[in-house]
Amino acid sequence: MLDNLIFSMNTVLPLLLLMAVGMLCRKLNMFDSKFVSKGNNLVFRVFLPVMICKNVMGASAVDASAMKVFLFVVISVSSLFLILFVIIPFIEKDDRKRGVMIQAIGRSNYALFGIPLVSLLFPGQDVSIASILVLATVPLFNVYSTIALEVYNLPDHLREKQNGEAEKQRRKAAALHILKGILLNPLIIASVLGFILFRLHVTFPSPVQKTIDNLSGVATPLALFLLGGSFEFSKIHGNLKQLIICVTGKLILSPLVFVTLAAVLGFKGPALGAILITFASPAAASSFPMAQQMGGDAELAAEHIVFSSAFSVLTVFLAIFILKTLGLI
Repeated sequence: MLDNLIFSMNTVLPLLLLMAVGMLCRKLNMFDSKFVSKGNNLVFRVFLPVMICKNVMGASAVDASAMKVFLFVVISVSSLFLILFVIIPFIEKDDRKRGVMIQAIGRSNYALFGIPLVSLLFPGQDVSIASILVLATVPLFNVYSTIALEVYNLPDHLREKQNGEAEKQRRKAAALHILKGILLNPLIIASVLGFILFRLHVTFPSPVQKTIDNLSGVATPLALFLLGGSFEFSKIHGNLKQLIICVTGKLILSPLVFVTLAAVLGFKGPALGAILITFASPAAASSFPMAQQMGGDAELAAEHIVFSSAFSVLTVFLAIFILKTLGLI
């Protein structure tokens, strides 16, 4: 179990250190808020789409034995977001925070944590299911997060309710606005393109693939660096309630419900391990540039990434310990 704890720390600490470097550089006035905004725009429109497309393209084929796990994750992630869309508006009244909270609890950093952690948990075993689930998690997380942020980022003229025919037109215009935002979102386009290339078994010449790898490799480090540069501890108290809800929901409640359900349904071994990481991983670094570029509360998104990453060292370790003790993984 010590190996699992060390691995969790080795996975999370580099993320925290990247944020710390960004924070230090900002404190030393090496860049300002305009640099953060422009950098996030680059991450959101260039580096993240390339990384997502590459991840989806690189997933393994879904065979019959993996289909049950695949379907379980698709249904569970969809159910989680649906529940959040119902519950969060009752908990939070600020629209800029609502979309961010739904994304914070529903979306995880599976693309970074999934394959390496499952491989460590099951050395010498077939862990192809971990890469297969990239096909489920990456598109779903991006689609549902985009919907959440778009729904709560409507222009004022589409928010104000009208009477009669005018209200019907307002609702139609609002629906078209949200749909346009989803279809034109760079991360959604990248997910769809990646799936098409995956299905067509497309491969690129070495120079092109190397370029894709290099661009993809920039996404997470740059997003975390910029996140650190925007983070201010002095502002945490303003989001304390929302932060507690998000971190608790992300690292404790969500994995508790869906991993327990998976165990009851008979999933175990690498399949259950992959499901655990799907729901127990901390927030994705892309949550911050998405929130900032789509009108959400970027401060809350940044704080959630920092604290969910830090506390995940303990929660992921405890979850692994419990499941190993019960002989489920």
